[in-house]
Amino acid sequence: MNATTAMTAGSTHSPLRSYALEAWYEWRRLLRTPSYVIPTLLFPALFYVLFGVVLNKGSGDAARYLLATYGVFGAMGAGLFGFGVTVAMEREQGLLVYKRALPMPPGAYLAAKMVTAVLFASAIFVLLAVLAATLGGVSLPAGQWLLLALVSTLGVLPFCAIGLFVGTLVGGQGAPAVINMLFLPMAFLSGLWLPLKLLPSWISGMAPVWPAYHHAQIALKVIGMDGGGQLAVHLGVLVGITALFAGLARRRLAA
Repeated sequence: MNATTAMTAGSTHSPLRSYALEAWYEWRRLLRTPSYVIPTLLFPALFYVLFGVVLNKGSGDAARYLLATYGVFGAMGAGLFGFGVTVAMEREQGLLVYKRALPMPPGAYLAAKMVTAVLFASAIFVLLAVLAATLGGVSLPAGQWLLLALVSTLGVLPFCAIGLFVGTLVGGQGAPAVINMLFLPMAFLSGLWLPLKLLPSWISGMAPVWPAYHHAQIALKVIGMDGGGQLAVHLGVLVGITALFAGLARRRLAA
């Protein structure tokens, strides 16, 4: 094998390898970022123990309800912060320009962040499920556990799209504040911390405008505690929001 052949053989590889490597390095990078890992993984678990176990001791309904809604809460954080803050910082630092110059598939950068957000959402649900089954006394059929895990994990995608759009609009310094202004109010107004029936009627009436509400209703439907809305409507809203904000972010990134 001559030098030209060796160089050619070494420079060719499957595009899937580029996607896999980018996702692996993104996963490792975020694992080494305490400001992301600690609140993303621990806050949903700590809030669940406080509100689902300590303050509602002996209430199995509360533990089941909050298992579903805090899974949504965790997915929101993984998607919004995993995209919104990191994209804003990397765009500000010029890393996106550097990425475009690399010989890698154009979609590998965003796909890596999406896979990482899904993995974090999965880890959050596993942690919540362990706490619910042990401390909360929650018992569900295996099929419900699996379906709830799927809903909680894949539900991160609309929030990835929203976070991506925010990351294209603001700088790295302002992104955490903007994301928090979306994250915490949306969680409360969507009924993730308290059932909507316990909140004022004007809050419950406005809840359907938030994507977190529709994600939560799908998760609650799995355990039979939703508000009775149609599954197709909730799914349609989440798919529409994902497509809308992903499209807006794509236009911003291409500009």
